[in-house]
Amino acid sequence: MDPLAGLLAVLSGALVGLLLTVFGGGGSVLATPLLIYLVGVRDPHVAIGTSAAAVAVNALMGLSAQARAGRVKWPCAITFGLAGLAGSLTGAHLAKQMDGQALLAWFALAMALVGGSMLLPKRGEGDPAVRLNPRLVARLAPAGLVTGLAAGFFGIGGGFLIVPGLMAATGMTLAHAAASSLVSVTLFGAATSASYAASGLVNWPVFAALVAGGGAGALAGAPIARRLVSRAEVARRIFALMVITTAAYVAWRALGA
Repeated sequence: MDPLAGLLAVLSGALVGLLLTVFGGGGSVLATPLLIYLVGVRDPHVAIGTSAAAVAVNALMGLSAQARAGRVKWPCAITFGLAGLAGSLTGAHLAKQMDGQALLAWFALAMALVGGSMLLPKRGEGDPAVRLNPRLVARLAPAGLVTGLAAGFFGIGGGFLIVPGLMAATGMTLAHAAASSLVSVTLFGAATSASYAASGLVNWPVFAALVAGGGAGALAGAPIARRLVSRAEVARRIFALMVITTAAYVAWRALGA
């Protein structure tokens, strides 16, 4: 990796880390397009495998903070995440068999869905004292499996699917679902990147640069997030439109190729 590509990778990680801190779910979906169109990673599979590894590390750091704050519903989160592990490995295996440009076209669709989900109204009500029981296990396991399959196939954290999935299956609050989703994001990202790494499809120097930049971006994003509290919904909608626009560009490039 030449110095310019290394610098661009650090800046890309910083941007993703900042967006994740300010807006929460959805920010990591920009990692793969940044690696391909800015950093210059030519193989879409390498870009997806590398970004999945970085997403897992960033999610783990976020999970640590949420766990200290006591927001993670561990039994529900672990049930959902373990059920999705097999799905994420299957999704990653299927994605590696696809042509790179075709995979990017599907990735663009996933980006558009992420952006669209961010435009939906958020509801914060729910049961803050939800507890795992056999009925919830029967709902969490299939939801986790399907979500893991999508996360592994597209090489994304999948938080935009995990959060509503946890809320629908358990009735927990948005705050608890967002915190608990990081368990699955970490597991899915680790499983996906491990599958790609086993095939030699992770660029480790770029991964290290992404993680380093992500940490700096997270620190820079914290004060911005506090300033945007009163305008969070407007800012989130602007970011969602940016994700959708990027999805259109990725699709145009992929289909044109």
